[in-house]
Amino acid sequence: MLSLKFIREKSELVKTSLSGKNTSVDIDALLQLDATRRSDLQEVEQLRAEKNRVSGDIAEKKKDGENAEADIIAMREVAAEIKSVEERLKTTEEQIQSQIYFIPNYIHESVPRGKTENDNVVVREWGDKPEFDFAPKDHVELGKSLGLLDFKGAVKMAGSGFPLYTGLGAKLERSLINFMLDFHIQHHGYLELFPPFLAQRNAMQNTGQLPKFEEDMYRIPEDGLYCIPTAEVPVTNIHQGEILSEDELPKKYAAYSACFRREAGSYGKDTKGLTRLHQFNKVELVKFTHPQHSYAELESLVENAEAVLQALGLHYRIIELCSGDLSFSAAKCYDIEVWSPAEGKYLEVSSCSNFENFQARRAEIRFRNKETGKAELLHTLNGSGVATPRLMIALLETGQQENGFIKLPEALHPYMQQEKLIP
Repeated sequence: MLSLKFIREKSELVKTSLSGKNTSVDIDALLQLDATRRSDLQEVEQLRAEKNRVSGDIAEKKKDGENAEADIIAMREVAAEIKSVEERLKTTEEQIQSQIYFIPNYIHESVPRGKTENDNVVVREWGDKPEFDFAPKDHVELGKSLGLLDFKGAVKMAGSGFPLYTGLGAKLERSLINFMLDFHIQHHGYLELFPPFLAQRNAMQNTGQLPKFEEDMYRIPEDGLYCIPTAEVPVTNIHQGEILSEDELPKKYAAYSACFRREAGSYGKDTKGLTRLHQFNKVELVKFTHPQHSYAELESLVENAEAVLQALGLHYRIIELCSGDLSFSAAKCYDIEVWSPAEGKYLEVSSCSNFENFQARRAEIRFRNKETGKAELLHTLNGSGVATPRLMIALLETGQQENGFIKLPEALHPYMQQEKLIP
């Protein structure tokens, strides 16, 4: 979250960022609450000093055998006033906290301004769009003909929006996950984690999912737990409340997890096949970095994620998100979109974001500055490296042959122990 000090000192920047992210929060009202809080803090400190002084006078008078009744009455009055101000202060602070958690991160100055995804900027493309001498089939038809996917079976188990991979489809999904984990560990120096798929409320709050996006979460109320929407949540919280050594930075983690999202706001969006799911698999990349290096680390993060698609020979593009399309917690973000030949459009498979100290402040994650010896908030970053459903779409559709075979990328041969999928 943003600190009150930051909001107070850079209120116009915060207001501009709110407008840029199409979010409405009354910053002036919040600052008035902050002014009231600071006034009450000053008053309670003065009253406590007065109470201490009177207590000293009472002790001296009792020591000298003097009557201290008037001072005792005065001290009780001061104590009652302190209690009253403290209660008022507590109410004000609760009001501030209830509002400040709904204020999104500020927008980095380099982010292009715009209202919707139509204003996003194409940074670069890689590879060529595949061309076919026949009418390409979509992943749903391919998955059915090859026995890779069973959407009807999944509906019997959990309803719509949940995939069921079967036979070589299940093996391909598992192979993609293992390939990506191995790739990031061996080529990019990430440490592998296998985190829980459930998280406590405070962990969700630390990464910015709560309280704003509670309707998108799957909950287990009796245990106070949430199904994670991404491994970003547990992995970021691994250093919750810690002070890291500056020499440890950057710390880089790669983690596989299932991801659960109710997609409460997805009405009207494309939900065909694997395009938009309530449960899906993803390899997540998380970095803890020095503030001075976080934007260089963001560029590196994007390169790490896109290298997966290059290794699989899939055409993709990098998009820099405009202000209006930025997520709640991100200061800057790039999306990686892979090409779907059958749909004739790009599908997002990764978002790579720099949150600066937004998450670190919530989770109290700091590093010890070697020069000053002081503990400072570090910067957190994360990106999908990558999500499997739309990757599977592109892989099946790009690799399809006229005879119905699916040609597999060479990088997957050791994992699949075969070079193609045969109907």
